[in-house]
Amino acid sequence: MSEYTLLNGIIVSSAKTVDSGSISIKEGKITSKGAAGMGVSIDLGGASIVYPSLVNTHDHMQGNYLPRVGPKPGCYYLNWLPWDNDLKASDTFVERSHLSREDLYLLSAYKNLFSGALTVNDHFPRSLNGAILPTLPIRAITNYTLAHEASSYDLKWGDGVEQEHKLAVKNKCPFITHLSEGFDEEAMNGVKNLKKLKILDKHCLFVHCIGFSDEDIRAVAKAGASVSWCAASNMFMFNVTCKIRKFLQAGVNVTIGTDSSATGSINILAEMRYARKLYREMYGEDLPAKSLFEMTTANAAKAFWMDKEIGTLDQGKSGDIMVLKANNDDPFENFAETEMRDIELLILAGKPVYGEMRFIDLLGGELPEGYAQIRVNNRPMFVIGDPAGHYVMCRKKIGFKKILDYLPFEPEE
Repeated sequence: MSEYTLLNGIIVSSAKTVDSGSISIKEGKITSKGAAGMGVSIDLGGASIVYPSLVNTHDHMQGNYLPRVGPKPGCYYLNWLPWDNDLKASDTFVERSHLSREDLYLLSAYKNLFSGALTVNDHFPRSLNGAILPTLPIRAITNYTLAHEASSYDLKWGDGVEQEHKLAVKNKCPFITHLSEGFDEEAMNGVKNLKKLKILDKHCLFVHCIGFSDEDIRAVAKAGASVSWCAASNMFMFNVTCKIRKFLQAGVNVTIGTDSSATGSINILAEMRYARKLYREMYGEDLPAKSLFEMTTANAAKAFWMDKEIGTLDQGKSGDIMVLKANNDDPFENFAETEMRDIELLILAGKPVYGEMRFIDLLGGELPEGYAQIRVNNRPMFVIGDPAGHYVMCRKKIGFKKILDYLPFEPEE
């Protein structure tokens, strides 16, 4: 369906623009808001809220498997390396090894899709994921450069920090690296090292940033760099997260990442709820719901150098839409409280990829080839691809009825 309209909804175009009315999509782009219906029209009846779809700025798409693997009780890691050793010695890793890389990436794509995150960045380099990402049912960004970590014990991905950053500047895309994921001397000096190399700028997207000093925070803010906050993973592995309130007060462009499900939240919705709970525990005050909204939409789009394409529901941008049940009169509180069962419709670049069957007219009135039907919270839902079939196949490879909490349905076997 190349042209259609969602009528009578609450349209949250951005953190500053909330209207009641309609939104129209034509050829994958947002064409108008508040205007009369174009093409097929679906009436939301004033009971649904329309948002930009979510953006996950850090996920391990080869590593989203459960249960989590972490330090022994009462202990925490100094940096990421001992965790990696524990992971590879774990039963979780043995189980996961029954699945192919392609199997894991497709599971991860649905992890993100079922939580409304239709745009994601993968932790791994393009040499590993380059052939897989374009095949997924979500948008996994491919225009990025990467250094695993600015330290001597990183995984030596790419052509080194300086060359990867230089390529990011040339390609007008993010340069992504873990920074200060831990407390050893090198981790604590990450910002200083990048400043010496003269590559601290708006292309940089730093993941974790646990050990940043106040001076580091000011330098990152001044440079216009972005940060991917992975609160649940940080607390699980290190028992501390970044100085998030100082980041926000300094004006750093903060985004949210899930990290691997092997250490972090099961999806970005759970991560948002955890981050808000943690913020209250740390500071005795609420993290505004509007801030969470910005972190997972406009801020993330900016970090990916995609803010002209996604992140808000402005005319001419990609039709990346999430429709949620209106459980709260405040649209931002409604957003912050969302769970998988509250998602009514997801649209990626104008193409419906998941939704209640009342939206089937957007697909021509019946399930087209390449779509399936599942039940989520007792609702029949259409979904692109065949996640139930994939779930069944993965269970057969693993050898038992594995439960993955980020898949909100039980397949009929």
